Amino acid sequence: MTLSLRIVAALALGCFLVPVLVIETRGQEKPAEPAWKALFDGKTLTGWKSTPFVGEGKVSIKEGAIRMEKGKKLTGVTYARADFPKTDYEVEIEARKIEGGDFFATTTFPVADQFASFVVGGWGGTLVGLSSINGSDASENGMSKNITFEEGKWYKLRVKVGKVRLQCFVDQEKIIDLDTTDLRLNLRFEMFPARPFGIATYDTIGEVRAIKVRGLADREKKELAQPIKEGN
Repeated sequence: MTLSLRIVAALALGCFLVPVLVIETRGQEKPAEPAWKALFDGKTLTGWKSTPFVGEGKVSIKEGAIRMEKGKKLTGVTYARADFPKTDYEVEIEARKIEGGDFFATTTFPVADQFASFVVGGWGGTLVGLSSINGSDASENGMSKNITFEEGKWYKLRVKVGKVRLQCFVDQEKIIDLDTTDLRLNLRFEMFPARPFGIATYDTIGEVRAIKVRGLADREKKELAQPIKEGN
């Protein structure tokens, strides 16, 4: 084959390959992450209701946050719409303690057809854990940790719920990574009014803001559909 014919053949082959390469590149684009949905508009309690605890304190909006005053014991807000997910989701809030010596943002949430509460600052102000696992409270089930929370400081709290695992975080620290297979998750009876999703304080003034939820990405669904292997 002469040099000129070789050049023509190479150019023709290049023109044939370019569309294929473009198609392959497009096929490898990273899938979009699920979008966050805001549950609180920062201005009103639209979509929320004061949780009907016994002797609950006042709930109001103050400087872009939901403020829960001290009641006889519990004060809280419950999401009032019917669109909160049951599994394969992540919920995030920002919360801070204003005054008091107990939990300031305990979050009750669904796990498929069960419910649990992520306790933040309970039992004297420092305990963080999950209530309840097989009937045992956060202070009893061995999944808790003690954290000192500063008054007035905002903390980011996250809960991720998958098919067989749930995870809870304070800021970037993973507090809970629980394999829920064959476990019974339930609530203390006082927290029943917070279902399906609610945030509560106990003898404490607390504030929450930036409440949002999203579906899990496929990679997260896959991770949280795998039981925790023994020894991990």
